[in-house]
Amino acid sequence: MEVKGKGGISAKIVADSISSVNGKRITTFELEYPRFIHSEFMTHRLFSRNAASSRAIPVEKVIEQVEDNPAMPIHWGINQPGMQADDEHEDIESCKGAWKEFAGAVCDTAEVFNEQKLHKQIVNRILEPYQFIKVVLTATEYDNFFWLRCHSDSQPEIRELADCMYKARQQNIPQELDPGEWHVPYVDYTKELGYTIPVDNDYENGRIDLTEEEALKVSASCCAQVSYRVLDNSVEKACKIYDQLVESKPVHASPFEHQATPMLYPEQIDGIIVEEGATHIDRFGKTWSGNFKGWIQHRQLIPDNVCWEYDK
Repeated sequence: MEVKGKGGISAKIVADSISSVNGKRITTFELEYPRFIHSEFMTHRLFSRNAASSRAIPVEKVIEQVEDNPAMPIHWGINQPGMQADDEHEDIESCKGAWKEFAGAVCDTAEVFNEQKLHKQIVNRILEPYQFIKVVLTATEYDNFFWLRCHSDSQPEIRELADCMYKARQQNIPQELDPGEWHVPYVDYTKELGYTIPVDNDYENGRIDLTEEEALKVSASCCAQVSYRVLDNSVEKACKIYDQLVESKPVHASPFEHQATPMLYPEQIDGIIVEEGATHIDRFGKTWSGNFKGWIQHRQLIPDNVCWEYDK
């Protein structure tokens, strides 16, 4: 399910599941939006995210995107007191033209820096106001985000993004999963076929069967690959990236936040956590795993996924 909004903003559901134990839903989106609203999007702390990185994408690719399709405002509001703009400028096309002109000038500067062999983590920063960013997002808790951002007080671009996400989630039908079955973005799962990935060559039915372990690795790998805006869902690539993430010191654990399995014990009465991967209980007796409610997050099962004591 994909909903496309104004100005190149889009929200596509890549995995959507509901627990057979308590009906708790978990949804993974692949989002595209202007990078200039990314800081606002990051304020929502119950979201697990992986995003395209300015430190990972070649300068030439970023310049090409900015020159061909620069991110721009979708509402050219006239200045007024307060944080919202109501009326739009009388000549929107001239505003767009000036914006593109500035974007082109920044591209020229970036090309000079690139010729001087400056690293992309420096050069790409000056291009960020004109970039689109690709983000993989997984969460069990969306209501507060929609309440705040599907609102006229929000900046128009993040409101458009929230509206696209809301529409996609309202229209999509989640798949019911039992404990032990995994929500795995970028991997398909059915009770009949198990875990599979589509392929373009001559495998039977155009799919490759995966074990549960392989499915988790492929999913984590694909979520990690959003950092550089390409996607290779092969098992070979997945195992290579998985090993790099897990064996790294420190462990790069954020791509493991998108896979999850329903909790056996989503509600605790006596205040005792007995399920591996569960992390805490809230004041309503609901059990959480990291930032997921009612689902065990894959990250919480990865050894050394967080540092509790640091001494430089």
